[in-house]
Amino acid sequence: MAQKILVVDDEPKNVKLLADILGARGYEIATAGTGPEALAKIRAGFPDLVLLDVMMPGMSGYEVCQAVRADEAIRVLPIVLVTALDPSERVRGLEAGADDFLTKPINQPELIARVRSLLRIKTLYDQVEYQKSELAEWNRTLEKRVADGVAQIERMSRMKRFFSPQVADLILTGGADDPLRSHRREIIVVFLDLRGFTAFIETADPEEVMGVLREYHAAMGELIMAHQGTLERFAGDGIMIFFNDPVPVPDPDERAVHMALAMHARFSQLALGWKKRGYELNMGIGVAHGYATIGAIGFEGRMDYGAIGTVTNLAARLCGEAKGGQTLVSQRVLGFIEGRAVAEPAGELSLKGFHRPVPAFNVVSFR
Repeated sequence: MAQKILVVDDEPKNVKLLADILGARGYEIATAGTGPEALAKIRAGFPDLVLLDVMMPGMSGYEVCQAVRADEAIRVLPIVLVTALDPSERVRGLEAGADDFLTKPINQPELIARVRSLLRIKTLYDQVEYQKSELAEWNRTLEKRVADGVAQIERMSRMKRFFSPQVADLILTGGADDPLRSHRREIIVVFLDLRGFTAFIETADPEEVMGVLREYHAAMGELIMAHQGTLERFAGDGIMIFFNDPVPVPDPDERAVHMALAMHARFSQLALGWKKRGYELNMGIGVAHGYATIGAIGFEGRMDYGAIGTVTNLAARLCGEAKGGQTLVSQRVLGFIEGRAVAEPAGELSLKGFHRPVPAFNVVSFR
């Protein structure tokens, strides 16, 4: 694109001379015959350089120059004063803000040299301004990306309170429906709690109790994440987990029981250490399969992810009946893992909240 030069002079022949010389070199030329006309064209078109006559009626070149320098939007515009006055007048021109001078009559090589020099400086300035603008835009984009990243991390942190990292990632990237909306789904619920915990807290210091719970929760939490379970809650020594929500998983019953057996194995290691410190603790687990209504429970600022339904009550009751080291499962769970698991009948249990006895089975291992 051709660079634009504004030629300002009240003498038409001077305007034509400068316009012809510069136009022949490929520059785009605009002209003005008075100071006010020049200012109007500068503000309207913002040329790349102005050749400005000094002695003009009404508004002199000095006054035009001062007006340009006083306007923030155009103050960097290169201005060459063209004058037939004594060289001493250059001081006044510099004070007015001129960048360079040409003496009449015009010397063509000098004119071209000065124009090229100032346009080169103007080009460099424009590049710097463009880079500043681009950098500012990058900074705004970076700030937004950082803010989005922080928000994403916060959302991820909240999600990871309930879901495994893989599931949390899937939800945040749109690969799963919003789990916090109330929905109904077939799930497998796992409930576990400690045997001997009440006697333990009655005799142990609170610091000891908290230490044991931290070890217990950390070990069980690691296995919940490893098996992609959804943590419903920690409630002291009780933990509730479910499978198949918010993202369906293959063989959820088998996955849940595998996790339960892994928890017993890990718990036995913890119990050995606790026994040396005089703590007699065991763990029972209950597993049930059924439908539940699931979603966010709570209020703004404190939300939990919960499941409500008979299946949660059944898992909790089976857990309450399980002896230390046992994994009691419902008949429906056994039906899904039968042939792959070794289980022994635990009888028909009379459970609180259930009108008829419930068949239960203790899963010992997988084949």
